[in-house]
Amino acid sequence: MANNPLNVGLIGFGIAGQVFHAPIIVSVPGLHLYKIRESRPANIALANQRFPQATVVTDVDDLFKDQAIDLIVVATSNTSHFELTKRALEAGKHVLVEKPFTIASADADELIAIAKKHNRVLTVHHNRRFDGDFNTIRKVIKEGMLGTVVEMEIHYDRFRNYLKPNAWREEDLPGSGILYDLGSHLIDQALTLFGMPKEVSAFTAQQRAGSKTVDNFEVILHYPALKVTLKAGMLVREQGYRFVIYGDQGTFVKSGIDVQEEALKAGKIPAETPNWGVEPEEIWGKINTNYKGMHMVAKIESEVGDYPGLYANVRDAIHGTGRLEVTAGQSRDVIRIIELAMQSATEKKTVAV
Repeated sequence: MANNPLNVGLIGFGIAGQVFHAPIIVSVPGLHLYKIRESRPANIALANQRFPQATVVTDVDDLFKDQAIDLIVVATSNTSHFELTKRALEAGKHVLVEKPFTIASADADELIAIAKKHNRVLTVHHNRRFDGDFNTIRKVIKEGMLGTVVEMEIHYDRFRNYLKPNAWREEDLPGSGILYDLGSHLIDQALTLFGMPKEVSAFTAQQRAGSKTVDNFEVILHYPALKVTLKAGMLVREQGYRFVIYGDQGTFVKSGIDVQEEALKAGKIPAETPNWGVEPEEIWGKINTNYKGMHMVAKIESEVGDYPGLYANVRDAIHGTGRLEVTAGQSRDVIRIIELAMQSATEKKTVAV
């Protein structure tokens, strides 16, 4: 059974489908990009050109009703995640949905219950867990190289001082703005490292002229003996450190961003690209610490980034040969933290989890 390829139906061939899903799916042994649902003519032409092995359809019901499809990938706008995921689960499909999981945590709870009822695998595309820099940090913390971690900062900054035309993420819609977009990644990374906090404090802003939704935020996760600060903004032209970790024995800092996204945007396919996910030495992290009786100041070679590993893990979970790495419950917690952050920003106070 585990040797049978899984047929994948991809809903949406916009940026997410083109860049983050289709090239990964075709790179993972045991997965077959079987069908793509897309309605825009230019995207249909591109899908046919780049992935001729897949049948392109315009009606999403063609995926739900197709008995040959094992796994449906929902790569659509945030407001559609709940309904499409629900329909896919009720059609008996396993589902991977783009982040953010849902807009409301109550919707996530409902989807988790439906997946359990139908005994289907339900997961979320938190691909930043498979970044080389993040997995380097996991290793540094696990090995105790900084002693007890007392504070951490994670940044995901960009510079775009204008609004993208016709971009739903820039509109005043439920689930729009960078708290749901970039914030989902940062919150998931923090919860993966440290679990749920005790309290949340947040500040949000609309800094660009004409902005209709959040384009800057700072979220602080309060733990009993640890503070984690998550920051993102659209007016950061000079990039600082992406990760900063303080422990009672030392500090780790990391600049730059995982190389996989730019490679995917350039049209590269992981399975066809040598040294996929390998970071150049100039953006390796730096550590200054006391470790195993020695004072060390050194670069730490980055772990290799592995976006295909997310899909390989989903494949194994469906076959029952591996434990699901990104669970729906964990992804639901990300949405709950976003809700609490919005509450904190509105009420201008720290809120309990």
